[in-house]
Amino acid sequence: MTMNDSTPSSDRLHIVIAGRCNSGKSALINALCGQQVAIVADHPGTTTDPVRKAIELPGAGACVIVDTAGFDDNSDILGNARMERSRSEIERADIVIAVADADDPVWSAGFIDSLRQPGRPVIAVMAKSDLDTTTSRLDTLAKACQCRVIAVSSLSGKGIDSLIEAIAEAAKTDRPTITGNLVSPGDTVVLVMPQDPQAPRGRLILPQVQTLRELLDKGCTAICTSPDRLSSTLASLTQSPSLVITDSQVFGAVAAAVSPDIPLTSFSVLMAGYKGDIDLFVRGAEAITSLGSGSRVLIAEACSHKPMAEDIGRVKIPRLLHKLAGDGISIDITGGSDFPADLTPYDLVIHCGGCMFTRRHVLTRVSRAEAAGVPVTNYGIFLATVAGIMPRVVWPSTSRPNIN
Repeated sequence: MTMNDSTPSSDRLHIVIAGRCNSGKSALINALCGQQVAIVADHPGTTTDPVRKAIELPGAGACVIVDTAGFDDNSDILGNARMERSRSEIERADIVIAVADADDPVWSAGFIDSLRQPGRPVIAVMAKSDLDTTTSRLDTLAKACQCRVIAVSSLSGKGIDSLIEAIAEAAKTDRPTITGNLVSPGDTVVLVMPQDPQAPRGRLILPQVQTLRELLDKGCTAICTSPDRLSSTLASLTQSPSLVITDSQVFGAVAAAVSPDIPLTSFSVLMAGYKGDIDLFVRGAEAITSLGSGSRVLIAEACSHKPMAEDIGRVKIPRLLHKLAGDGISIDITGGSDFPADLTPYDLVIHCGGCMFTRRHVLTRVSRAEAAGVPVTNYGIFLATVAGIMPRVVWPSTSRPNIN
């Protein structure tokens, strides 16, 4: 198992280990990683906050394995808070490994069913199998939880290879790419990347880096430029580019400089399809025209950063909302993992591109907005709609996994 921390966490397969206190979760993550990642002890509540480890697993690729507190953690007054964090991790996991020893009553208590979500695999592990290795017991447990049960001993390593094979099999799902069917090998793509205070000297923002890397992997010629150099860059080309990708904040200016026959999109719009449900986001943007005095909007950022001058989510979008709807509009802003449990008070949710989140994490939020009957869109689509250029914007055809 190769250790490689270079892949962003948001692009890794998130595998969450769930079970009771002292069921063998921490020992299992140590066995999978081949090193002491989590503390193992007989005392309940040893695992407090979720423990994460970036790892490369054969057949599954770049992963993050998350060890959680026991769902029955009542060891002290913080037990409920620990369990809530565990539930949050489980909710946005790509794969869940359910861990229990052979005699744990959770096998027949709906434990596995509680972890299931449509489109998300659950792998059942009978831990501490050095204490009970009978095939008949495995068959009984498999019937109880309606899935294959893998016997694992974290001490001897028995069953670890079988578990890794099961993870690799569960990871075989079609994942969208950032640019999807918008480009082909040999295409020339122009990327318009303003370098403002949000992108400190020496660094590019993550969506720019991810998109540029994918274009190179696809065999495209990627030409990077700044907004003030866009016209001269286009004029220097012997033929029109197959696609122009811009930062959403300069959508209007770029649209004016790019011929209408050249496909145009933005990094944030691409992220809408890569991490979320772009068709739903486009429909959600229709609610913008209905905003007025008394409306309430939630702006949700995946990043939790100190705002800088002209911050897009905390300054620019709120300014546009006030311009559109007047000073009577109410705007709430959340960052990082903060997200309201009750979305019903809102008339619109505007989410960032979600480059710091996994796709399931973003789709979980989208589903919550849908369940509350609240329109949801994203930064890029909001800005293109306000600029009046949405009919020009292109995005890949994508499919959304059903997670409801």
